[in-house]
Amino acid sequence: MSDEQTIRWGHEALTVEIGIQDGVARLRHSFDADLPLIEVTAAGHGRHWSSHRLIDTAIGSRMRYRRHVSGCVDQWHVLAVELHDPVSNLAATVRYRTPDGIPVLRSEVILRNEGETPLSLESVTSFVVGGLEATDVLWAENDWLAEYRWQQGPLRLTSPELGGRVHYRNGKGGFTKAGQGVWSSCDHLPMGGLTDHRTGRTWLWQIEHNGGGWRWECGEREDTAYLALSGPSDGHHGWRHVLPPGAEFRTVPVALAVHSGLYDAFAALTRYRRALRRPHPDRRWLSVVFNDYMNCLMGDPTTAKLLPHIDAAAAAGAEYFVIDAGWYDDDAGWWDSVGAWEPAASRFPNGIHEVLDRIRDRGMVPGLWLEPEVIGVRSPLATTLPDEAFFRRNGVRISETGRHHLDLRHPAARDHLDRVVDRLVGWGIGYLKLDHNIDPGSGTSAGPDETPAAGLLGHNRAHLDWLDGVLDRHPGLVLENCASGGMRTDYALLSRLQLHSTSDQQNLARYAPIAASAPTAVTPEQGAVWAYPQPSDTLDEVAFTMANAMLGRIHLSGNLPELTPEARDLVHEAVAVYKAIRADIPTAVPSWPLGLPAWDDPWIALSLCASNVTYLTVWRRGGDDTTTLRLPHVRDAELLYPSTSQAVFTVDAADLTVTLPTAPSAVLLRLRTEGN
Repeated sequence: MSDEQTIRWGHEALTVEIGIQDGVARLRHSFDADLPLIEVTAAGHGRHWSSHRLIDTAIGSRMRYRRHVSGCVDQWHVLAVELHDPVSNLAATVRYRTPDGIPVLRSEVILRNEGETPLSLESVTSFVVGGLEATDVLWAENDWLAEYRWQQGPLRLTSPELGGRVHYRNGKGGFTKAGQGVWSSCDHLPMGGLTDHRTGRTWLWQIEHNGGGWRWECGEREDTAYLALSGPSDGHHGWRHVLPPGAEFRTVPVALAVHSGLYDAFAALTRYRRALRRPHPDRRWLSVVFNDYMNCLMGDPTTAKLLPHIDAAAAAGAEYFVIDAGWYDDDAGWWDSVGAWEPAASRFPNGIHEVLDRIRDRGMVPGLWLEPEVIGVRSPLATTLPDEAFFRRNGVRISETGRHHLDLRHPAARDHLDRVVDRLVGWGIGYLKLDHNIDPGSGTSAGPDETPAAGLLGHNRAHLDWLDGVLDRHPGLVLENCASGGMRTDYALLSRLQLHSTSDQQNLARYAPIAASAPTAVTPEQGAVWAYPQPSDTLDEVAFTMANAMLGRIHLSGNLPELTPEARDLVHEAVAVYKAIRADIPTAVPSWPLGLPAWDDPWIALSLCASNVTYLTVWRRGGDDTTTLRLPHVRDAELLYPSTSQAVFTVDAADLTVTLPTAPSAVLLRLRTEGN
């Protein structure tokens, strides 16, 4: 008989079991496991079942349990399981963490070469598990101007029944999503889910990596579903990493929420993200930000144009005023001249400090837009920084749409950015919008033996280290995460940065499904949504664009100085209502009474439920003028915004019926529920 051992670990909300049989450790959590804790391929060590999958690897099957240690640090439960492959002499430490009271498991793996010869790694899972009972797979499509579009389909479509007269229990493919390049969420969010429609049980995951070198896959194996999560791999990204004797390699972290329902899993992931995030004063204050870009100055700021917007933003109640792109360029060609980050004399005849002083005089904190990782081809930095400070392939510096990309592993690149940030903070800048608008491809090679994907992973990690250094030096500085809207929606960055730009969408009606779906991917108090009223908007449209942002972070913009008094009153009212409710947002969790929004849905709804109150935004974009929302615990509803709305709403048993006479229009309600 073989020796058997079970490790039980976790807390009241999440209990994990690891079964060890014949020295092989397998993860169990309310299911029977059939896969090892990690899967690894390396040159000379492939798979024992040939396929395109990350699983069924020779090294993974040979890994044997050595020991484990567990503990609790700062309300995080920690478990480290040590493994070893006697053939390759590769050792692994699988590190699990879970915040107390939250059913989310965070996982990463550290590999160490204990042999005498180098190992060339080709794929390493950050997390793998088998034996899941799941019927459906979820994924989120994510494009510029069309972010956070969740889809759901039967797992059987990609993992059909293979058996006939002969029963085949293991295929060679599955359902796969992967990211590439420097945008972590271009095409798809680094997230996914499995659910069982018979029981509602849901596994919801995120890959916490700030570049596109990630992959997840699921499918059927041995009559049940499996899941594998990883960073870059050879098959998808051309990634290889040479591990010399005695050296270590750390995978990208991933997290998995486990719950009895999909919305409960999103709520758990929201709470986990809050536990993961870096402490910062902005987490409590949720300040209102005015930014001069969207449907406003659009990259053409000048003193004359900014001053009336500064006055109007202050009157509306904004607390930060951010000057967006173009402030550094003298000839209206700001795209390919970025890099030096000096104010343009032609834009600010009396100097930029005239504008910054006006912002402070109006009671707001000044902010500026930066695109730190790029240098325009016309910038003087393009010639003064060494070639080694830029992305290169085959020794040639990469150029993409008039820009070069910095490699933040190089000291000259990092020193340049540190000097820029420290200088701007010295001006009294309290907010930096960090944008990123190019994708330079597969990555960078610092030398002939480094694959571009390995160089990209190195830069991604240096980027995080640089951000940590900025916030260590300037702990009150607010940093916004932006990348052509929502092309970097990931919790490598969002665990550090205070706000996240959810989209560049300029159409207020198209923004509604983005705003309503954003809490699937980012905590509501981080999700910045543009609210950009225009003089040509109807009053219903002004209220609509303001309502888009009121259960997240208001990114106020638009042509405020030219609004009619009635429209201006709606803007001021929205900001005042937001300030009255914003203290509840950092503890609230999202739900979707009409389901996760589809892109063309005529009615959309998002609720945020805190411990003592529930807020609900309902949007009508078309269709019938009445909809009914299933809200099992609601007792009554109160209109918060806009006060001028002609909405009619009634509560009957567990149903809330809402009538909005016009489209587009929207309302924000406060719900009283049972026990409140």
